[in-house]
Amino acid sequence: MIRVLIADDHPIVREGFGAIVNAEADIQVVAQASNGVEALEQAAETNPDVALMDLRMPEMGGAEAIRRLRQANPDLRAIVLTTYDDDDAIYEAIRAGARGYLLKDVRPKDLVRAIRRVHAGGSLLQPVVVERLLDRLGPEDADDTPPVEALTPRELEVLQIMARGARNRDIAQELVISERTVKIHVANIIAKLGVTNRTAAVVRAIDLNLVPNRET
Repeated sequence: MIRVLIADDHPIVREGFGAIVNAEADIQVVAQASNGVEALEQAAETNPDVALMDLRMPEMGGAEAIRRLRQANPDLRAIVLTTYDDDDAIYEAIRAGARGYLLKDVRPKDLVRAIRRVHAGGSLLQPVVVERLLDRLGPEDADDTPPVEALTPRELEVLQIMARGARNRDIAQELVISERTVKIHVANIIAKLGVTNRTAAVVRAIDLNLVPNRET
């Protein structure tokens, strides 16, 4: 059972997403919160696997809540659900460790798919989100971006599969290597691209034309 926390300051939104999630046999809403502070409190009590987080909430926003949630539980997977698609908000959420970013008009089946994917270790970004992140990493920031160390052919293979949202286990099976080896490659990729997590690595790779611009 995938345990989910939903944080949004609009009750009707929480109830709507909750109904979608609870309709699935393998997913259950274990907590709801109206702001980031409540999300931290609820997470401490219920230990969710996945957090669905709005970005714009009173007292504490989604990006800061995600950062603190992951400090307390690094295994927690976060998906941002918002009506906002401004580049700064997306950038901060990804930096905080979000593994998925979906606009609130997402179809129910895509929401459920995102929860399952990030819980399994993958990631998911809608194309509009990728575009916004590429804008955030645009020419004005180019002079501040350190040179990228060349990836090995194997690391590039791993990166391209990772960009499809694949988890380490899937990458290992496709390349016929151990999961431990995949983890090493992923760590090397993140370090060479100068980012802090695999989602940011995919966005950076798209910016560098290492992988195609597609839903990841």
